[in-house]
Amino acid sequence: MPVGGLVPRTTGDEAAELVVRNAKVHTGDPRRPQVEALAVRDGVITVLGDDEDMAPHIGAHTKVVDALGRRAVPGLNDAHLHVIRGGLNYVLELRWDGVTTLRQGLAMLREQAARTPKGQWVRVVGGWSAEQFAERRLPTVAELNAAAPDTPVFVLHLYQSAVLNRAALKAVGYTKDTPDPRGGQIVRGRGGEPTGMLLAAPSALILYSTLAKAPVLEGEDRKTSTRHFLRELNRFGLTSAIDAAGGFQNFPENYSTVVELAAEGRLSLRIAYHLFPQTAGQEIDDLTRWIEMADPADGDEWLRLNGAGENLTWAAADFENFNQPRPELAPDYEAEFEKAVRLLMENGWGFRLHATYDETIRRDLAVFEKLAAEGLFPAGNRWLFDHAETVSADSLDRIVALGGALSVQNRLSFQGEAFLRRYGPGAAAVAPPIRSMLERGLTVAAGTDATRVSTYNPWVALHWLVSGRTVGDLVLRPASSRVDRHTALAMFTRAGAALTGEEEVKGVLRPGCYGDLAVLSDDYFTVPEAEIPHIESVLTVTGGRIVYAAAEYEGLDEELPPVSPAWSPVAHFGGYQAAPRTGLAGARQAELLGQAAAESEQHRQWRVRRGLAADTASAPFDPCFDL
Repeated sequence: MPVGGLVPRTTGDEAAELVVRNAKVHTGDPRRPQVEALAVRDGVITVLGDDEDMAPHIGAHTKVVDALGRRAVPGLNDAHLHVIRGGLNYVLELRWDGVTTLRQGLAMLREQAARTPKGQWVRVVGGWSAEQFAERRLPTVAELNAAAPDTPVFVLHLYQSAVLNRAALKAVGYTKDTPDPRGGQIVRGRGGEPTGMLLAAPSALILYSTLAKAPVLEGEDRKTSTRHFLRELNRFGLTSAIDAAGGFQNFPENYSTVVELAAEGRLSLRIAYHLFPQTAGQEIDDLTRWIEMADPADGDEWLRLNGAGENLTWAAADFENFNQPRPELAPDYEAEFEKAVRLLMENGWGFRLHATYDETIRRDLAVFEKLAAEGLFPAGNRWLFDHAETVSADSLDRIVALGGALSVQNRLSFQGEAFLRRYGPGAAAVAPPIRSMLERGLTVAAGTDATRVSTYNPWVALHWLVSGRTVGDLVLRPASSRVDRHTALAMFTRAGAALTGEEEVKGVLRPGCYGDLAVLSDDYFTVPEAEIPHIESVLTVTGGRIVYAAAEYEGLDEELPPVSPAWSPVAHFGGYQAAPRTGLAGARQAELLGQAAAESEQHRQWRVRRGLAADTASAPFDPCFDL
């Protein structure tokens, strides 16, 4: 159809499938940083420019979308997201992401408990922090018992703690005779009975294992849940993610859903995944078996294996509960860890490593340097450290020498207050030291670590990168430790593509690259800083397919099956809870009051003109002062 004077002009193979025009397109390509339009054919960008450049590529079946002057950016790429696990559980979870008061969260929980059938749980699993609430606190066990006296309720707070109601304690079988697991604590009353509070002290395994006792989805519901989760990610402009695996995510059974969706052409997000050994003491056997089963060179642009991690051996994992002291790792974990790294490097596998503290990073680097003497580092295999909140300058130099990279997440926008209390303002000001990483020329990609820690909304993470603020509005990092908006966006686009070896085809908008882009609700580069977390996509395109559409474009995206089961929290509340834009609230209130006053005066004048009221315009405002 004609849009802005563009009419079908060609019937040949050069006709585009999709043209986005009248946009402020940030390409991410320094050679041509901004254009007004682009065309996509066969999933890749063919032309950039303006309407004149697009005209020869408009055919009878070309879909032409007018961006109405909005900002368009390359599709976002979350470099550390637990997307596979998140998809398998999405429709079962009540999300407090974006909720601004505990009162609202408890009201949602109470309503959900009333519709949840017997045998099912109400679970709030990550994406929020007590600091985001006006009350600045967790729910109490008593509040959960009052909201859901008979339905099991499990509320996870980061990887620090969980609160269970009476029914949930009964469902999981915790009694006064249940021993505390290693690294975890079941909080008890005077009589030894569990109170309903679980603590990571500092290991989060107690939280993982308790949640694992809840019912799971089966069959087609797993695929429906995953598709709705991917659509929710598309809502924020995400077109790619690197799955960081994680606890209780078993290969290959838990990966089968995304494999089936990929085979059916129903993925709306490109996924590069990692494999994480689940059983302590069995890690080398698992890695050996996987190396025989899969090859990182396999896969395609929609689903690909990207290596091992984020744990290679459990003994080398440091947990990041900043309410607890840094964990002291076993003094001899290096021997088994070296076997795992050697096995991967000799077989051409990359890897990523969960490493919060510099103490852990230094020990891991010593193993890598030992293997470097044999020529295994740098050897072309992609490897990186995740998190690295307290990494030192010396360790960064060693990472450079060994050909590594880094992936940082906005964990401190949710845990920043706890980090500040334990390590002080000096450490919090440079956690993690992103500017130092970038100054050394390291690839530094950004992600969220959703869904059980931070929210999956990438704009919350982008806001943290540029503002240094927590979700509780505490400024942790000064301007000297932050990055500008262009750099932050590049960390969420080009850098993520580099971690999967796709930097030549993804993360920028230029001919030959994937047709992955997002048209934004607000201009990321000019919107007030406080408004960055409120940005959403109104049109998300992955490989030339419109995978999310809102506002004027509603209905252009692909239809999804209804959320199943019907009692799902997502079916009633949706996912991320978009909050009112507080920065505009005062101005808007004054504007509305002004309008009301003007309308009142117009109504008075109308009554005066018709003799229905006396003209009292010159009378004193308050008769008490009429002397």
